[in-house]
Amino acid sequence: MLKKWLRRTVLASALAIVGVGGQAMAQPAERPLRLVVNVGLQVLDPIASTSFITRNFGYMVFDTLVAMDSQGEFRPQMLEGWTVSDDGLTYTFTLRPGLEWHDGKPVTAEDCVASLKRWGARDSSGRRLMAATKELRADGENRFVLQLARPFGGVIDALGKPSLHVPFMMPARLAATPPTQAVTEIVGSGPFLFVKDEWVPGERTVFRRNPRYQPRPEPADGLAGGKVVHTERVEFVNISDPATRAAALQNGEVDYLEYAPLDFLPILQRDRNLVIARPGGIAQIMGGLVLNHAQPPFNNLKVRQALQMAMDQSEVVAVHGLPEGMYQPQCLSMTMCGTRYSSEAGADAIRTPSLDRARAMLRESGYNNERVVFLHSADSALINPMAMVVADRMKRAGFNVDVQTLDWATVAQRWLSREPVERGGWSAVPVVYTGFDLSDPLNNVGIGYNCTGSTPWLYCDEALKPLLERFEAEADLAKRREIMAEINTRAIANVNFLLTGQFSSPAVWRKELQGVIDFGFPVLWNIRRVSR
Repeated sequence: MLKKWLRRTVLASALAIVGVGGQAMAQPAERPLRLVVNVGLQVLDPIASTSFITRNFGYMVFDTLVAMDSQGEFRPQMLEGWTVSDDGLTYTFTLRPGLEWHDGKPVTAEDCVASLKRWGARDSSGRRLMAATKELRADGENRFVLQLARPFGGVIDALGKPSLHVPFMMPARLAATPPTQAVTEIVGSGPFLFVKDEWVPGERTVFRRNPRYQPRPEPADGLAGGKVVHTERVEFVNISDPATRAAALQNGEVDYLEYAPLDFLPILQRDRNLVIARPGGIAQIMGGLVLNHAQPPFNNLKVRQALQMAMDQSEVVAVHGLPEGMYQPQCLSMTMCGTRYSSEAGADAIRTPSLDRARAMLRESGYNNERVVFLHSADSALINPMAMVVADRMKRAGFNVDVQTLDWATVAQRWLSREPVERGGWSAVPVVYTGFDLSDPLNNVGIGYNCTGSTPWLYCDEALKPLLERFEAEADLAKRREIMAEINTRAIANVNFLLTGQFSSPAVWRKELQGVIDFGFPVLWNIRRVSR
């Protein structure tokens, strides 16, 4: 009885906080659709921010020229279509009619050109595309032209990029804002309107249906197709405690969890009123270990290779206790298994991990017991348990591991340091990424930033440079996959980014929500609430 009373009390308190920011709120005529987000929304500009929650916000209020469907293919979204010149160097894009910004003004080609230039100054694939571009210009109100200076095979892939940073369109006056500076006004052309007056940063974000939005005629499919909104009000709410999240969903106080708390999955799976998502491939999560290539001991390739041999993915992922089918026993593809460019080429040498072999390799490497500063994010439900297993295997392999337990915000700041460990530097950071961020090698954190100095771990493999250039220029999918096999071989040989296991962290929603698009992150159009 005491446990039940405590749970009800915590739940009521949490919902009071996220509901109104401390004030009583009258219920609207129609019950809002409430999504519990993984973290609270603090920054609204999806170009300036690298946060997944800001990306989710972006899909509510902005729209994209091209969108990815459920099969990973790219379709026109704001565009009516495009044509490509015979030499493959000139793309002409035409906007579909009837597009309007939230302030009632028409969307123009000039707006799109300005938005692409802002995104292209910020995003990894965008920078590559802009570097290959000779001219990007409006050609009338509804048409614009991208003329390449050299072949670039992934133009449409870049414009349809589904995750950080998404090339969202915004009015030219807002797109004039420097990309590292957040815009001061939110005006999009997407299916929802942001209700700024009701926003409580970090706690609650409110949206209304955009009555002027004109969906595409075809059915919704992934991020593509008709974004038809059937609910008048949507709320993002933040409930930090996993038990309270689960209870709120089971009690019907909220409708949808962005991520089901993994410890509560068995309970949620037994609830007949709930639906558990089945994310696979690109929608799954890859655990990884970032190594500081610029500082001892991981500036030594042989030391990195010894650590790579010590990592048993099946043991690391097992810590989550996931049921069969929700994890990969082993995945040695830098672009994740089950995705468009999956390849395990070059991985035979590490297919059978061994602590004994890792210890021998470490002795042969010349490692001199240097301290390894391991930044452990204890507040991350996904990173924390995996990190403990990784740190344990490092110690058992013979590394002198100094585990420093911090919150993620502190880790994110700390790993930007280029100082040695004696002056506040770092050696290793466990992380997680999704397939949306890893599946394309040009965006992949362990491949696409090679020798750019743009990642905190400063990896650089000269042999990888020409492979990335070949991949960038190639348009044929089969040939791109062949090049990706060579890229995977090099990235594993150099230990650019150490893979620790692929798994699912599924969404879960109440069964009365019909039409939910199971894509891998929240898609809140196409949903109807059905009385039961």
